Amino acid sequence: MSDYQIVVSTYAGLEEVLAKELQVLGGRDIERHTRAVSCTGDKGFVYKANFSLRTALRVMVTLNNFKFRDDKGLYDGVKEVEWSSFINPDQTISVRCTLSSDAFTNNLYPALKAKDAIVDYFREKTGNRPDVDRQDADVQVSLFIHERTCTVQLNSSGASLHLRGYRQDVDKAPMSEVLAAGLILLTGWEGPRPLVDFMCGSGTIPIEAALIAARIPPGVFRDKYAFEKWPDFDEELFTTIRNKQVERIAETPVKIFGNELVRRVADKAKENVEAAKVEDIVTITSMDYRDFEPPVNGGIVITNPPYGEKLEQEDLQEFYKEMGDTLKRRYSGYTAWIFTGTPEAHKWVGLRPSRKIPLFNGAIECRFMKYELFTGSKKDLYQTS
Repeated sequence: MSDYQIVVSTYAGLEEVLAKELQVLGGRDIERHTRAVSCTGDKGFVYKANFSLRTALRVMVTLNNFKFRDDKGLYDGVKEVEWSSFINPDQTISVRCTLSSDAFTNNLYPALKAKDAIVDYFREKTGNRPDVDRQDADVQVSLFIHERTCTVQLNSSGASLHLRGYRQDVDKAPMSEVLAAGLILLTGWEGPRPLVDFMCGSGTIPIEAALIAARIPPGVFRDKYAFEKWPDFDEELFTTIRNKQVERIAETPVKIFGNELVRRVADKAKENVEAAKVEDIVTITSMDYRDFEPPVNGGIVITNPPYGEKLEQEDLQEFYKEMGDTLKRRYSGYTAWIFTGTPEAHKWVGLRPSRKIPLFNGAIECRFMKYELFTGSKKDLYQTS
């Protein structure tokens, strides 16, 4: 089984976490890039990566990488791909282009040239041609053009892998499942310490934590992948890989707690927890976070409080101050991680972060801040008896 050159996309700041995931799965020649990690792997690895990766957005297979001088060079480079290995002429295709070059004035024209090359390939080879479907194509082709270099890739995932399939309903602007999983993996938490998210919204962080603790692959909720439409799709191999990954699921004593002030949103979180089948691990409550009683003997807090656009500046300062006071008062012995898109937040919490990790939530530049909440004062740790 021949190897593929694979590029897996993710959020900026999660490249290291994704690289570790790919290494564990058996990826080779792993290299980190901006918002992506590349590796090599065979057909089975493509299946396994789609089914098992927690911090991947899409798994792309590279078909060709070439330099071109003009329109014809682009056309020829796309046409030289053995498209019959990946597309049947009776299937539908879409072609998208990401452009970072002065070779073209917009990304529509190179996408059109690439489509023409694929259609002409089949017309000359078989007399038939695939149709174009821009909304829900069987096979999705992507061009990445930088200066005079073009990379032709096939989307093996289809819809973004952050769309796990367990979310029944969501609050406004929910956190991506991929970002939530990335935050958890960045902390190094896998259990058995309790995990608390006292501002859990629709429950994404608690649910992703439960999937990690119980080793539940995120693909168990998904009903289709783009690679299933490829001519060489091996259903038996995919079933074997799927079953092996599912066999790794384990019972866990970990307890995870999500709390949400708004009852309506908390009810959505409960529905999502049930859809993910982790209600034995995750407990959702609805109250003011300041009233929530965390488990004794320590644990970890991971939470995503409101950003600046949701609160006025003065309210935001008071909000973060009260959160810091609550952490000091109620969470001695815990490690707290706060994910925020408010740059000044660390000044208002009233605690000194031991780490500040830069990340992005869409276009919003964020920080993931770690706080060690000691029992007693920190200087007590250095006292001699």
